[in-house]
Amino acid sequence: MASNDRKAESSGQSDALRPEELYPLVQPHHSESLSVSPVHSLYVEQSGNPDGYPVLFLHGGPGSQTRPEHRRYFDPKFYRAVLFDQRGCGRSTPAGCVEENTTWHLVEDIETIRRKLGVNKWLLFGGSWGSTLALAYATTFPQHVSGLILRGVFLASHAELDWFLNGLRAFIPEQWESLANGSGKDMVHRYHKDVNDDDPSIAAQAARRWVGYENSVMAIGAQSQPSVQFDGSAVLPRARVQLHYLAADCFLRADELMERARAVQSPAIIVQGRSDMVCPPVTAYELSKRLPAAQLRIIEQAGHAASGARLASALRQATDEMRERLPAPK
Repeated sequence: MASNDRKAESSGQSDALRPEELYPLVQPHHSESLSVSPVHSLYVEQSGNPDGYPVLFLHGGPGSQTRPEHRRYFDPKFYRAVLFDQRGCGRSTPAGCVEENTTWHLVEDIETIRRKLGVNKWLLFGGSWGSTLALAYATTFPQHVSGLILRGVFLASHAELDWFLNGLRAFIPEQWESLANGSGKDMVHRYHKDVNDDDPSIAAQAARRWVGYENSVMAIGAQSQPSVQFDGSAVLPRARVQLHYLAADCFLRADELMERARAVQSPAIIVQGRSDMVCPPVTAYELSKRLPAAQLRIIEQAGHAASGARLASALRQATDEMRERLPAPK
């Protein structure tokens, strides 16, 4: 039976992240470029305790990247934190490349990293698209997963994408009109075509509009702008990777991950902002009923960004609690 521990947290304080919300920033003790195919090499780093419990951080997007602050969710004395940039993302090369780049390629990449690092079982920590990828891996290789911490759950359904592209029009009509650019029909495939246009100016303009809309969604109801911003050189690769995935339904069948979730018997903590406008709480709620050992924690007055103080604090608490629930490494 799923344990749905729905905790509501509220406070009148500002949601600005304070230094004490997370662990101090540590530097990687090892980083490398790992070749996973004739096309792709991945940036992989490790920080914290080299002999500690392995935890894999899975970044969002698709198309985003890891950042130094992502190391701060993990107790550096206990965890061996592994972060990597997914195919075509961040410091992985080639930037923005969508050749041989699907959800299942990424699942195999995670398995390649696990074997390379000599890990038997590890904790998976993923938010937004990272939660999708964590579930895809956990339902494929459940024997190598000791636990899950998921935030802002996204399962790549048509309903979720329709909400992102159409439902949110009611909240940010001016940004939606800019994205629609005269036509609100089939925007994913139109933008997918445009960001891959042979004319660099057309591709760049489409990418700026797409990523600009995404940033506007992230900012809904936020007391401050999201901490993650993208410079000009990162916008086009991000948009190309993201639209490549969305145009292909993230390479998943309808309801595929929800149907496979019962295969994951390891403990799971789902941390979900009540006011998450990017990935509304209903998906996290439904997933919590499918995962046999899940706890759902709804955080009041919290949105989608993990950099918000309430979500950040809840995520750190989840990684701390998992220290007592994880099986001893073999």
